[in-house]
Amino acid sequence: MADDGPMEDYPTEIEENLNDFESSMSSVQNMVQTLVSVSRSDNLLKLDPLDRAKLDLMSAYALNSMFWMYLVTQGVNPKDHAIKQELERIRTYMNKIKEITDKRKAARLDKDAASRFVRNALWDAEDKKRKDTAEHHQRGKHIRFS
Repeated sequence: MADDGPMEDYPTEIEENLNDFESSMSSVQNMVQTLVSVSRSDNLLKLDPLDRAKLDLMSAYALNSMFWMYLVTQGVNPKDHAIKQELERIRTYMNKIKEITDKRKAARLDKDAASRFVRNALWDAEDKKRKDTAEHHQRGKHIRFS
């Protein structure tokens, strides 16, 4: 920042904030250059539809966020601009993608196994009576020893 102009152009209290902003902008610039240097069609062919949607939403959100920052630097209140609604719309779709991803990761229910557990856990007096009589006929007569 020293070669941008004399130090008197801005208050010294904000020098740390400006340095943080400059480092953040350079990291954003590096990421954007990395994304732009790789062919987008090559990346998209390797991804499944859900990952493609994630990449598209991330790109749209990043670009709109940068436009938000641009508006702030120009003295425009972005909360009164249409960019706020656009960011909310993108965030809504991001939440939908997150729900789909969470559903994929959720444990699945084996319906057959669950029905067997429920059927065997429920006690039915008629079934018990039938089982007891069947076992009694199979064993034959009981002998009592005294």
